[in-house]
Amino acid sequence: MFVYNPPTTPWLEILYRDDDLLVINKPAGLLTVPGKAPEHKDSLELRVRRALPEARIVHRLDMATSGIILMALNKYTQGELGKQFEHRKTTKRYRARIHGELESSSGSVDLPLRCDWPNRPKQMVCHDEGRASLTHYEKVTGTPAWTDVILHPITGRSHQLRVHMNSLGHPILGDRLYGTDASREGATRLLLHAEYLAFTHPRTGAAMAFELPIDYSAACLL
Repeated sequence: MFVYNPPTTPWLEILYRDDDLLVINKPAGLLTVPGKAPEHKDSLELRVRRALPEARIVHRLDMATSGIILMALNKYTQGELGKQFEHRKTTKRYRARIHGELESSSGSVDLPLRCDWPNRPKQMVCHDEGRASLTHYEKVTGTPAWTDVILHPITGRSHQLRVHMNSLGHPILGDRLYGTDASREGATRLLLHAEYLAFTHPRTGAAMAFELPIDYSAACLL
């Protein structure tokens, strides 16, 4: 049974702030927005808005995913950043550690996804009703037990990277929703991290880019 126990140290880590936007490091295990149940209220949005009530959500990361997330500090910025995400004008890069040794050095997964309604919040590949979903991947390094990969999501579907890696037979380590017992027990957390985000500043037009490396050695059990 799932028990929500979000990390509290650090409470909030702001990487960048100006008059229009915030760039934040979201820890694994913290919801981006509050859940429906009272015990699921603690979230990145709630923590930020306690200090900055005007803060607004632009995009989300899964609760189990860590890394860079962007928030707006006014309605104009929220709308303009939202358009950049919608029209794929942002550049996103994730780092993941997947189960097993990946043979190919690079490739793409182009599989449509939809919600697996009887098993929500899980997603599933569905060629009849799924929405187009595309991920490019690159092998970085690895062992027979695991492989580090860089993931470039072109679309932004829910659980896209997790389902696409699982479809290759290499689920992300620590993923409690997908994969095998061995892959789920291979890490103390989901080894998926939003390590790079680039976008255009809505107010100034400046090119903005942020990178946040991750070390999985302490969390990997293989």
